[in-house]
Amino acid sequence: MLASGTAMIAPGALAQAPGRIWRVGYLGPSAETAPHLLKAFREGLAAFGYVEGRNLVVEYRWTNSGVDMTDEKTMIANIRDLVAHKVDVIVASIDPAIVAARKGAGSIPIVMLNASDPVELGFADSLARPGRNITGMTRIVPELIGKNLQVLLEMVPKARTVGLLVYTSTGADHSIVTIARQAAQARGVTLQVVEARDPTEFATAFDALKRGRADALLVANTGSGLFFTQRVKIAELALAQRLPSIFGSTENVVAGGLMSYSPSSVANYLRAGAFIDKILRGAKAGDIPIEQPTTFELAINLKTAKALGLVVPKSLLMREPQLIE
Repeated sequence: MLASGTAMIAPGALAQAPGRIWRVGYLGPSAETAPHLLKAFREGLAAFGYVEGRNLVVEYRWTNSGVDMTDEKTMIANIRDLVAHKVDVIVASIDPAIVAARKGAGSIPIVMLNASDPVELGFADSLARPGRNITGMTRIVPELIGKNLQVLLEMVPKARTVGLLVYTSTGADHSIVTIARQAAQARGVTLQVVEARDPTEFATAFDALKRGRADALLVANTGSGLFFTQRVKIAELALAQRLPSIFGSTENVVAGGLMSYSPSSVANYLRAGAFIDKILRGAKAGDIPIEQPTTFELAINLKTAKALGLVVPKSLLMREPQLIE
């Protein structure tokens, strides 16, 4: 735990101590996939005085380096490589990267950026006191899927069958499926669940939605990162099938998806700097509470809405969404 005197040090004072070079391992999306997130991560570090080339070295490893970006052997190999580079802390962006970090990082502190359900997945003992050597942020609030369904039905009130695209219906996604079923039943619509574990399964999933006569689509914000990195492809498939869809991030809407109601991805990457700073000052990762998203943003792609023949209702416009032309 931090002594009270240490807590009074101004942000960046420790980071700027002469001669000390900190090393951070980063296992997350590349600049090619998400340049704005990598930029936010660096800005979050800089806010606490950690600047690459001055007092910080970041060892970058990418979670989207191949078709099967969630391959466990590749992830663990990346983590072991970071350990070999003697990093002071490891930042892991998605569930498979967090799993690999827990298996291969030893005692090196781990900061999660986008965990789906860290307690259910066994990453942490609790949100308030995670224990072990891990802390960070969740991105997914399971109950959010019900809110997504509500927002989608405001846009498409006549929908009677709604598809739910998930990475897998087991594990952390199971709670999402359960809550989505309950929400669909409460609103009198039928839920059709389809899975896709890699891009080669997208066509099969959308064929199943077509056979099931889905009127609209929920794309679950899973911890795998697959639907984020493949956001352009999914948006194209949904538009080709004329499926009004709601996604798990604003980035999906920028890529051509119809709409999203979600936490801010940028906010989590900016916030990472605060967690890293606490750890480098001496706090134990397991003593730092895991943070859940508290603010959410609505985004609507007007071009996609027009292509689908949809008029954005006043009930959504009154929420002052981010409108993407």
